[in-house]
Amino acid sequence: MMEYRSVGKSGLKVSEIAVGSWMTDLAGSEKAKIAEDTIRLAYENGINFFDCADAYSGGEAERFLGRVLKDYRRSSYVVSSKVFFPTGPSVNEWGLSRKHIFENIDRTLSNMQLDYIDLYYCHRFDLTTPMEETLRALSALVDQGKILYYGVSEEWGGARLVEAQKIIEKYNLHPMTSLQPQYNMMDRYIEHEIMGICETYGIGITPFSPLAQGLLTGKYKKGQPYPEGSRATHQADKQVNNLLTDENLDKVEAMEKIAAELGTTMSVLALAWILRKKIISSVITGASKPSQLENNLAAAGFKIPLDAQEEIDRVLGFVPFERHVG
Repeated sequence: MMEYRSVGKSGLKVSEIAVGSWMTDLAGSEKAKIAEDTIRLAYENGINFFDCADAYSGGEAERFLGRVLKDYRRSSYVVSSKVFFPTGPSVNEWGLSRKHIFENIDRTLSNMQLDYIDLYYCHRFDLTTPMEETLRALSALVDQGKILYYGVSEEWGGARLVEAQKIIEKYNLHPMTSLQPQYNMMDRYIEHEIMGICETYGIGITPFSPLAQGLLTGKYKKGQPYPEGSRATHQADKQVNNLLTDENLDKVEAMEKIAAELGTTMSVLALAWILRKKIISSVITGASKPSQLENNLAAAGFKIPLDAQEEIDRVLGFVPFERHVG
């Protein structure tokens, strides 16, 4: 059964498992039908959080998600989108300026056929725009009712998050509600500093790439060919291929044994491991077909025993960074 958590210190409740649109394949009616079936299965199984972005498929992902969700009560689901990447050739059609944010939210609302977006993220950090301008624009959108909450991406980093909080407090702006970083068993950098900052300020974390591009599904085996049709066989930027080292595959093999002892799969173990932290509001999963989603759903409410968590930490060998002088 699906379980729900608050996003940071806000009153917004989201399902522990969310569905993201980054990898949604809409090329052709058959693939679009599979994507639609996946979204509907998610909703029917209690998932109420659907993540998107203006940059995904040139806006088509927003239009697709809006068409599917239109069949459901608006109050029953939470939808997010993002702003930063270019939406046209003009010098002002990208970034986090007040102009682009104001124009882009209207584009997103039109794409999704919605009156408001629940959660609006800054997709990246904009070095060309003062942070105060960006935060004032986002807070103004909350006042206008076009967005209800806002958040930022991992690229803001710890120092920028603290700076943002000072600006928000100085001008009494609507608070930052969420951070969307990459976080999984193989990439734990937010545990060094960022996770603590989010806990201090009540910023909920909604991580993406929880299965490390598919590495943590357990389908890749050392010394064996990549599974046919897997991401490692066709991904243009080869992100997952760079992760498929012997060291990482050995770690996954060891953790698969832990998962088996707990009566679950590697994927469920990886998702539940992220949810062990209370500051995690929801895990954004990518499911290209219903069968993948069905497996992910089992992670909601799954508790990893303390001794198993300790064994996982031993396998991963992660040590949070601390610098001691003297």
